[in-house]
Amino acid sequence: MNKLNQIMLLLLLALISVHCKEKSKEVVESVEQEQTAKPNIVIIYTDDLGYGDVGFNGATEIKTPNMDYLANNGVRFTNGFASSATCTPSRYALLTGVYPWREKNAKILPGTAPLIIGTDQMTVPKMLKAKGYHTGIVGKWHLGLGSGHVNWNAHVSPGPNEVGFDYSYIMAATQDRVPTVYIENGDVVGLDPNDPIEINYKTNFEGQPNGIDNPELLKMKWHHGHNSSIVNGIPRIGYMKGGEAAKWKDEDMADHFLKGAQNYVKQHKNEPFFLYYAMQQPHVPRTPHPRFVGASGLGPRGDVIVEADWCIGEFINTLKEEGLLENTLIIFSSDNGPVLNDGYYDEAVEKLGDHTPGGSLRGGKYSLFEAGTRVPFFTYWKGTINSGVSDALVCQLDVLSSLAQLVGSDVKAGDSQGLVDVFLGKSNAGRDDLVIEATSRTAYKEGDWVMIPPYKGPAKIDDVNIEIGNSKEFQLYNLKEDIGQQNNLAKSNKEKLQDMLAKFEAIRGDDYNTTQKIELK
Repeated sequence: MNKLNQIMLLLLLALISVHCKEKSKEVVESVEQEQTAKPNIVIIYTDDLGYGDVGFNGATEIKTPNMDYLANNGVRFTNGFASSATCTPSRYALLTGVYPWREKNAKILPGTAPLIIGTDQMTVPKMLKAKGYHTGIVGKWHLGLGSGHVNWNAHVSPGPNEVGFDYSYIMAATQDRVPTVYIENGDVVGLDPNDPIEINYKTNFEGQPNGIDNPELLKMKWHHGHNSSIVNGIPRIGYMKGGEAAKWKDEDMADHFLKGAQNYVKQHKNEPFFLYYAMQQPHVPRTPHPRFVGASGLGPRGDVIVEADWCIGEFINTLKEEGLLENTLIIFSSDNGPVLNDGYYDEAVEKLGDHTPGGSLRGGKYSLFEAGTRVPFFTYWKGTINSGVSDALVCQLDVLSSLAQLVGSDVKAGDSQGLVDVFLGKSNAGRDDLVIEATSRTAYKEGDWVMIPPYKGPAKIDDVNIEIGNSKEFQLYNLKEDIGQQNNLAKSNKEKLQDMLAKFEAIRGDDYNTTQKIELK
């Protein structure tokens, strides 16, 4: 080969090399763009955590450093709401984007309730699955299972897997309700077929101990409602027989769900995933692992909040170790506001000290007042979301449509509004208004104003010592001037009341169970 041909060959090889490098760069950029377009998504959902229970909202008596770090390095919402002041309705709204009062069965469910989300209904996991995501839930479900009477000794369906989740590892209802077992993809974990499970929410099984007749077996004393079957020394709601090998150990539950969430991330780190990490803390019965007993100085309720914060820190460490933190959007909130005595004597009231679970807000769980539905709420995405505080009105209802915007889906669900720029900290233009719900009663929020129609019934639930918002008269509050809702302006500002009532009725209709109609002059 002469020298000219050698030069030409070298030039050709150089051109091919440059072309290959450019193609390789294009492929890498394409992959990176695809990853950016499909970030991993994690919803961390706590249970009964109040607005004032966390450091990032002003708590000083309970230390929550991991939650505080995420909130203070993401977008912290001061005006973020659950749809409802109780668990099942809020979970329904979060996953479906539909106001729970539109679904008559969206109320606190027994452990034997059928699935209340339709298998043909749009959900967050179903939408994301259609966009190439692997979808999983680990933790509390409480949206019903099966289509009628559940046979816990066979495959339980329909459930999470039938409404969009590829993987599910759940407890059926709540920690204080039977059945006290874990369910993986529809099957009870560790069940001995020779010891079948039987469940009854009305009648005990012959020979089975219960909270009323067998106080000597209790390590946690019941206060109200929780006096049926005893599991691990704790009386529950409902009766259960059998399934001994499958029963959970309460003190290990937080570690158990944490490990499940960590394992899910590790198994699906090479594909876009959505994880709904539904924590059980600080719902009753409050059973901190021995490592956390006494950690807060406020009794078991404070201890399980500290425990939950630790779990979140460990989960975030897993995302870091797997190289996923920069490509993972985290949405954090709570299903409703706080409650102290919710069925057990656990010193939540006696050891409260200077801590205020609702912060400066009135009410709590079960309440139409602010503390019932205004909850801890933040988004975090390292390197994408800049730290900041937002006063925008946002609701968990909006997660579905907002995530659809994020991943390029054209899904728009029911009452859910697409607020992706608000969740990413790029805009402060949140909702104009919102209908909130508490035990089938509804109220209306618009800007800084909230209107509560009159409702029959007691103004306060004595067992839990919470004002729930019932009154014979309309209530109207300007939260900008009166965040504690002490000054009812319904009579002095009838024009504003009339305007809000008209807007409320346009959304809700006039089927909102008021005791009277106000005369507006």
